[in-house]
Amino acid sequence: MATKSREHLRITRHVRLRKKVSGTTERPRLAVYRSLKHISAQIIDDTTGQTLAAASSIEKGLSATGNAAGAKLVGSKLAERAKEKGIKSVVFDRGGFNYHGRVASLADAAREAGLEF
Repeated sequence: MATKSREHLRITRHVRLRKKVSGTTERPRLAVYRSLKHISAQIIDDTTGQTLAAASSIEKGLSATGNAAGAKLVGSKLAERAKEKGIKSVVFDRGGFNYHGRVASLADAAREAGLEF
């Protein structure tokens, strides 16, 4: 039997998590994706399939890197954009990643900037 890759195991965890976590119009889903160099997050309404707000460390104006400090910048920028759209509370989707390091930094920064989850 072949061993499963790290990415395959993460996707399996994400599918298991998504069975319980779903974004609604009142409370959309904050989805996080972490690559080796960057981190990005989106606020998604799963009932319509629309992305309501997004932020990433790849953006030119953000000047964030993929480390924990950059994740804080991405989290606060995302919360700022969500507030402009009138979004106050979200459901957190860690995307199969451990709630640790960059993912936790992004979540804490979003909470400090005013998002509730």
